Amino acid sequence: MNRWKIGFFLLAGLIVAVVAYVLFLIGSPGDSEPLPEVKMDNTSDHVLTVKVAKEDFEGIANTYIGKAVKGEPLPVTMVVRDDVVLLSEMMVFSLKLPVIMHFDPLVGEDGNLILKLSSMEIGQLKIQPSTVLTILRDSVKLPPWMIVRPKEEEVFVDLTQVPLSGNLKVRAKTFNLADDEIILEIIIPKE
Repeated sequence: MNRWKIGFFLLAGLIVAVVAYVLFLIGSPGDSEPLPEVKMDNTSDHVLTVKVAKEDFEGIANTYIGKAVKGEPLPVTMVVRDDVVLLSEMMVFSLKLPVIMHFDPLVGEDGNLILKLSSMEIGQLKIQPSTVLTILRDSVKLPPWMIVRPKEEEVFVDLTQVPLSGNLKVRAKTFNLADDEIILEIIIPKE
């Protein structure tokens, strides 16, 4: 056998191995991180109830995401309309593809926000939602209070861990986008 045939078969084998590895990664969703324990607030703390418009919540969320990544480009941008949309980019074979994920927001009994994936778009690619969330979790530096859970096809937003000045905490009470009714509670601890 001459060296060109050997080189061809080595290159073909390498390409098949890389494609098989990528298909393996795409087909196997990673394990989800467990949710943090629910901490009950001190009932003697003061609570300030605030009604927020969609645009204001969007601006606040993007500001805190920007602060959490400390000057780096925003890994995701949140858009709040009739649903919650996370916009990002994904590198696939040195191509930058836009990723658009639509979520239905739910308020947990602890006041944190659970974003359930309802649909997504990645250019023309057909990839399982859990795989996209796994890639997002592993390749994009998100704030520590945004927990991507691929198996459950959700993003958990731990509002109690968003760093607010003055030892304040925040939790969601109502998150009804159809009626533009977002009600947050700001917990002011007694000194």
